[in-house]
Amino acid sequence: DQRDDRGVDESSLGAVLDRLLRRPEFARGHAIGLLLSAWPDIVGERVAAETALFSLDGGVLVVAVTSGTWGAQARFLVDEIRSRANRTLGRDLISVVQIVVRPEAVKPLRRNG
Repeated sequence: DQRDDRGVDESSLGAVLDRLLRRPEFARGHAIGLLLSAWPDIVGERVAAETALFSLDGGVLVVAVTSGTWGAQARFLVDEIRSRANRTLGRDLISVVQIVVRPEAVKPLRRNG
């Protein structure tokens, strides 16, 4: 009788994923994914076209903008961006929003139709 014990653990996939997402290296990626998918809702459609989430590390959210003009505009919105991003994440993970001019990091939004 040859038995394969690899599938014996009765942990659900959801429970396994939940444990993985609590690990720092996965939690950050999960948070970035949530923010990326909600970016137009966080900053608004027009601002989203000129900005992009650049990085998230140690509570600092770095937002790339296409130009100095958009950088100035985004700097006026840092408190609102932080608040909406934390609301999207369901917790106060972001304490600071920094703006950097990195036009190459901002991908244009593609619209269907």
